[in-house]
Amino acid sequence: MKNYNKYKRLYDWKRPNERKWTDKEITKAPIWCSVDLRDGNQALAIPMSLKDKIELFNYLVSIGVKEIEIGFPAANEIEYQFARCLIENDMIPKDVTIQVITQAKKEMIEKTFEALKGARKAIVNYYNSISKKQREVVFRKDKEAIKQIAVIGAKTMVECSNKYSNTEWQFEYSAESFTNTEMDYAIDVINTVLKEWKDKTKLKPIINLPATVECSTPNIFADQIEYICENIKNREDVIISIHTHNDRGTANASAELGLLAGAERVECTLFGNGERTGMSDLVTLALNLYVTGVDPQLDFSQIKKAKFVYESSTNMKVPPRQPYAGELVFTAFSGSHQDAISKGLKYIKDNPNDYWEVPYLPINPEDINRQYEPIIRINSQSGKGGVAFILETEFGYEIPKIMQNEIGNYFKVITEKNEKELSNDEIYSKFSKEYKNRCDTIKIKKYKSKNAGNLTIIDLEYTINGEVKNRTKSGNGPIAAFIELLKDEGYECQVINYIQKSLNENNEKSEVVTYVKIKSKDKYIWGIGQDSDATKAGFKSVTSALNRMIKEEQNI
Repeated sequence: MKNYNKYKRLYDWKRPNERKWTDKEITKAPIWCSVDLRDGNQALAIPMSLKDKIELFNYLVSIGVKEIEIGFPAANEIEYQFARCLIENDMIPKDVTIQVITQAKKEMIEKTFEALKGARKAIVNYYNSISKKQREVVFRKDKEAIKQIAVIGAKTMVECSNKYSNTEWQFEYSAESFTNTEMDYAIDVINTVLKEWKDKTKLKPIINLPATVECSTPNIFADQIEYICENIKNREDVIISIHTHNDRGTANASAELGLLAGAERVECTLFGNGERTGMSDLVTLALNLYVTGVDPQLDFSQIKKAKFVYESSTNMKVPPRQPYAGELVFTAFSGSHQDAISKGLKYIKDNPNDYWEVPYLPINPEDINRQYEPIIRINSQSGKGGVAFILETEFGYEIPKIMQNEIGNYFKVITEKNEKELSNDEIYSKFSKEYKNRCDTIKIKKYKSKNAGNLTIIDLEYTINGEVKNRTKSGNGPIAAFIELLKDEGYECQVINYIQKSLNENNEKSEVVTYVKIKSKDKYIWGIGQDSDATKAGFKSVTSALNRMIKEEQNI
């Protein structure tokens, strides 16, 4: 990258007064305006069909979006017809306002109002570009000439609204390329437009301040928004809106900081779809509020539906790492993360309170109808906690802490060898085959036991390498008697740890699971026995451990 010095700072304006937005926080939802059907649609290789547009419009209505930009009817016949379709078929709920955009040209504004004839309420957003570079390179006009374009547009808006007086109109002016404009000049243009509209509209006008091309860090954008808010006339009578594109990858941050700086309204799209690198993401912004205890006034409790509607209507894909909705966002590959998630979920289950506080999970997946099943993926980077979590939450096996390290190492070897992650079913299958009810060499068939004083006597039927045997043995308990019997067969071992748990405590047919660690020939090895009979589960756990050891020796 040798040519970095041919680039210069795109914008070097500095806020002249002390900023205030750094000490603020967002305490309520802004006015949300979806521009999916305009900015999002015009950025598609294949624009949406009428059916797609209606489906997306209805979805946006269903989640609570109250302002929806439906297109650019003066520039596109399809979008003109879409506007007419919504209006003539009475498809716009009374509490929803449609918005359209147009250039600041008299004939285009007139056609725009014509497209909206008969609407109960509508926002007309007109724009012209006012930045220094646009003035000099594109339009080759001075500041006054560019301002007059905005003035003519403002006057035409008033004239057209009077012509179609049955509609409740709201005016919006977008100062295109605002972030690349001299701030005092931007204020001059905005104040001139507002002067043309003063006392000529019942609803507050909207001044939209777009980062048409993102050209600075988000804090500079916030400074610009705050400066405008402090210097336009009659600020209390104006709605300040922002529209942040994502050329530097910080559109969401710019939008949030813009709200801190005084903006009340955000134009954004589902999953940030829009021109070039896209723009601020309605889903992320809304759920960012949600996870800080602020009602976003939007319903993303069915996040999979948001993803489905978006992908089906745009033919775009939601990336696997997309906040909240991506396939992998509730997945932990790191062993330490898996362990922390597992402990956090167990803690919150055992210690319920009013707040969700789980490491690495800023939101409860269930709140957006996602499941715990995909939270943890097991690969070569995983640790003991991840496997134990899946075995417990998905299959009911509460692996003792002292056994988790061996289980983790076992799966680490498998994933490194296979060079891929394991599904939950694969984990369970391999876990069962390796540890549970092993009967490769020694197999328990049936038993009887009775107590004689301080001793327990067992009559056991079992097989060794397929040969059926029946033996009686005594000990100070059934497992002790079984250990003595195995010693007679040449399998000398000692029980180091013995833990029994119920597989499903809430099920009348619950089975007992026994986790045992034995020592044999200076080796330590774990086995698991599972049975509806607790004593038989204990026998099976010991034979599982022994069978694992025998198999290991044979492989050597």
